Amino acid sequence: MQSRDAIRAIKERLNIVDVVRRYVELKRNGPRWVAPCPFHQETKPSFSVNEEQGLFYCFGCQASGDIFDFYGRINGLDFRETLEQLAAEAGVTLERGPADAGRQQRDRQERSARQQMLRMSEVAAAHFAAALKGKDGEECRAYVERRGLAPEIVERFGLGWARRDWQSLTGALQRGGFSEKLGVECGLLGRSDKGRAYDRFRGRLMFPIKNLSNQIIAFGGRIIADEDEAKYINSADTPIYKKGDHLYGLAQARKGITTKGSALLTEGYMDVLTLHQFGYDNAVGVLGTALTPEQIKRLSGFTSRLVLLFDGDRAGRKAALRSCEMLLTRGLACTVVLMPEGEDIDSLLRTQGQEAFEALLRGAPDGLRFCVDVLRTLAPRETVEWARHFLEQVEIPELLSQYASRLATQLHLSERQLREGLDKRRTNERGPASRPTERQRQNMRDVQIMLFAVRHPERLQDLRNIGADLALQSTAAREFWDTLEQWGPEEAPYHLNERQKRFWFDQREGPAAPPLDSGDHEFQCLKDHLDAYYASAQKSSVSAALQQNIGTGDFAADLEYLRALQETMEKRNEQS
Repeated sequence: MQSRDAIRAIKERLNIVDVVRRYVELKRNGPRWVAPCPFHQETKPSFSVNEEQGLFYCFGCQASGDIFDFYGRINGLDFRETLEQLAAEAGVTLERGPADAGRQQRDRQERSARQQMLRMSEVAAAHFAAALKGKDGEECRAYVERRGLAPEIVERFGLGWARRDWQSLTGALQRGGFSEKLGVECGLLGRSDKGRAYDRFRGRLMFPIKNLSNQIIAFGGRIIADEDEAKYINSADTPIYKKGDHLYGLAQARKGITTKGSALLTEGYMDVLTLHQFGYDNAVGVLGTALTPEQIKRLSGFTSRLVLLFDGDRAGRKAALRSCEMLLTRGLACTVVLMPEGEDIDSLLRTQGQEAFEALLRGAPDGLRFCVDVLRTLAPRETVEWARHFLEQVEIPELLSQYASRLATQLHLSERQLREGLDKRRTNERGPASRPTERQRQNMRDVQIMLFAVRHPERLQDLRNIGADLALQSTAAREFWDTLEQWGPEEAPYHLNERQKRFWFDQREGPAAPPLDSGDHEFQCLKDHLDAYYASAQKSSVSAALQQNIGTGDFAADLEYLRALQETMEKRNEQS
């Protein structure tokens, strides 16, 4: 079944309310279902699901769309991944259309390679787990026992042991029918200067990393003795894994996050395991990177409230400041816990107990308060620059005033001056409120064309016939148009960016959407406007051509050019 038919079939078989209530506690409110939005910081039920239309909308952050948008956003998936997972759930078989056979072949090869890598990762995880339980794993089992990890945690997270010899996993993969080449591409094997494959992970406690489909996609490995090696090594980026996109333990923590309404975010594998062992089953780790927008996107699908757990040293405070900035500007709430000097999460919980940790959680400042405390240690100029940069990044307008007021009060700054640069920048972006400039008129024309295209995507050919696509000036509008042309009205919404998707939804199904009719009157008005635009443009071209040729003495060339323009105008008038 081709994509557009599959989309229709999936929507017929899956109820958006049934899918949404897996993640959000919905309550009936008249013809709609409502809840606090899972995509931004709030407690009010501004998130609404229309079961009849199969759509959701948040009146706070304007997140919107259908079952594909919701499922993809809350699970951090792209459209293709979303389509494949919902198709499998709905019992819909996907297939490619006949166009672009070369691309189809490449896609099939890439999908086959990814599937093999996923199977290979499962084999590797089973190999490591078996090694931990076997005779060769005694050394690692002793280390696990010293670290106090319970057997159920070892089992739940699939911990394993990478033996110290160079060919253990290599041999297991070969026996499983996997090629060395694919093992190297998957990051499980390395290759020597002489071309021989070898195990990349050796003599390490192994931490399988799962995606939200519960598939193993990568590994982390920790030394267990005093070897002169890096304490941790992690899988490199591969076709099935990009470390900045994933979080350690999220597959295991998703239920705890949903139940508790918040997530604990830390840095290390062992910290995540210890937190889960002590009952904090909503803990996840950032996999050796600074917090990324992609990781925030995945987390925000489950909760809008995070607790950041960082070391109390300078590096930890710096990382916490940057993380707060990213979360707050995206509308999420956070608190910050810095570990006491000389302690980490594991040592604190095991030596001082859960009460000491709970006391830290209760006393944790909210994210903006923490930022203010850090800023007070900086020079005044740095403080003002940070505050203005922070406000410029705020994505939800309703939060801007609140943040600006708090920063001004707590940093003893003038709110007017703090917002002055921001207001000037936004005024410049909008342009003056006086008579529209030519650029503004172009932008308004682009909006007119795209409004009609979104409301009546089945009439793109009519728009082409009157030259609407040629009149588009802005890059954003041309990209929008190209997406509609390439994918068609059924699939196009899933290939739009967030801003474009919001525009699509508002104009078609949102609260402000007009009644959808044939659009004949709107089309005629647009055609008249474009006719006038092209006529004006052609006159300008004639005038510019005459001025350019004045003084050249080439009268014959001027006359020939004018005749060509006249013929063009006559043809245009005939078409009208």
